[in-house]
Amino acid sequence: MTTHLFLTILDYIEIKQLVKEIDFNQFQVYCLMQDENVLGFVGVAEHKIEMLFLKPQFFKKGLGRKLMDFAIRELKANKVDVNEQNTKAVIFYEKMGFVTYERSEKDDQGRNYPLLRMRLKPEQSL
Repeated sequence: MTTHLFLTILDYIEIKQLVKEIDFNQFQVYCLMQDENVLGFVGVAEHKIEMLFLKPQFFKKGLGRKLMDFAIRELKANKVDVNEQNTKAVIFYEKMGFVTYERSEKDDQGRNYPLLRMRLKPEQSL
């Protein structure tokens, strides 16, 4: 997880277990494919981007923007939560037109990683 270098090993272990327990049926998940390979994916629930992942070798190639454009335009996504320490993601979401409307001292699991709750500026909605 090249974007989450602030996490400890114990955090990684805990998150890995949480991911195994996720019911992906509660999300609209779309993959960006090249041939038979998944390059990245976006998951949306109730107009909120719950997950956005891209293989690191495909960063800075416009593919994250492509996934976001799809989520905003087709899935009507207009909110996202992001770890404050994940500065690259914060900058990316800001470039996509999201602004912070709330800050939480802890993440959703109660860990000491502040969360920024962001929403799409109305003029950015596609």
